Amino acid sequence: MTRPIALLIGNITHAKKEWQALAEIADLKEIISGTRESILADFKAGKYDGVVAIYRTFDSAQLTGRFDKELISTLPSSLKFLCHNGAGYDQIDIEPCSQRGIFVAHTPTAVDAATSNIAIMLLLQTLRRSYQAESSLRNGKWRGDQPLGHDPDGKILGILGMGGIGTALAVRAVGFGMNIVYHNRKPVPDEANPTGARYIASFEEFLGTCDIISVHLPLTEKTRHYIGAREFGMCKDGVIIVNTARGPVIDENALVQALESGKVGGAGLDVFEEEPKIHPGLMGRNDCILFPHLGTFTYESQHKMESLVINNVRSAIEKGALLTMVPEQKGKIDEIKSNGRASPKL
Repeated sequence: MTRPIALLIGNITHAKKEWQALAEIADLKEIISGTRESILADFKAGKYDGVVAIYRTFDSAQLTGRFDKELISTLPSSLKFLCHNGAGYDQIDIEPCSQRGIFVAHTPTAVDAATSNIAIMLLLQTLRRSYQAESSLRNGKWRGDQPLGHDPDGKILGILGMGGIGTALAVRAVGFGMNIVYHNRKPVPDEANPTGARYIASFEEFLGTCDIISVHLPLTEKTRHYIGAREFGMCKDGVIIVNTARGPVIDENALVQALESGKVGGAGLDVFEEEPKIHPGLMGRNDCILFPHLGTFTYESQHKMESLVINNVRSAIEKGALLTMVPEQKGKIDEIKSNGRASPKL
C-alpha cells in the first residue's frame, strides 16, 4: 500500500527531530529553496503528487508568496491538509482551500503566553515613556527631558478580540491593578473569562470607555483599517494604543495624525502596516514604543509552534482530522470533504 507523503515548505529550526519522527507514518519531502514560479511549475508538473499534508512554515512566504487562489489551484488533488505555523494566517486564502477540499490548521494556543507578554511590555513601557528615558541615558543625559509617566493601576484596559492572547493579557494586566473590558462579536463563555472582564457589545461605547486599547484581531478584509480616524475620534483623549496582532488592522496614517494632535497619548506597536517598513511619522516619536514583530520570538514559543504544526500533520495522517482547524472551516467539515471528493478546479 502506498504510504502518504508529508511536504515541508521552508525550514524547521527547533523541532527537527519531531518532524523526522513523522517518517514512521509517512514519506517526507521538503522544499527549502526556489521561487514562486519554480514551485508552481513543480506542482503543475506533478512533482508532489501524492502529498496528503503540507507543513507551511511562517518564513515559507519568501519562497511561495501568498497561498492564494493561483497557488492553491496547482496543488495536487491528493492534498487534504495544510498546516500553517502561526496563529495569524492572513497569508492563506481560506475559501479557495475549502473549495478544493483542503483543511487548514494554525497555531493559536502556542503563541498566547509570549505574545501577551510582549503586549504587557509595550503597554507598561508606553505608559512610562521608557524609550525617551533610555535614549537620554545612552546620550549621556541622566533623565533629560523625561516627562512623568503613568501607573497602570486603576486604568481601564480594553481588549479588542478576547481570544487566547487577549485572555492571557487580561490575566497579566489584573496583576497590575487594571480594570478589564473587552469587545468581541459576542461575549465569551464564563469559563473562558478567568478575570471576569466586562463585555461591551457596542464598539463605540468600548472605544469611549478605555484608557488603553490592546488590539488582538486577526487580519481579514473586514478588519483591515478597523481602527482609523473615525474610531480614534471616539476614544478618550490621551488613549494608549497597543497592537500585537497585525499592522493593517490600524490605519497608520490616522494613528500618526492622532498622535500628532494628542488624541492618542502613545502607542506600543509590535506590528506595522507595511512591515518591515515603518511609517516615518512613528520613528522619531518619544511617545511610541516600537518592536520588530517580537511577539513569538522566544525559543519556547518557537518550539511549541513548530511542535503543534507537526502534531497537526500527524493527526491529519493518522486520524484524518486537524487539532487546531481555522475558525472559518469549523462547522463546514462535511461540505469541505465533499468538495475534496469532487476536486473542483478553481
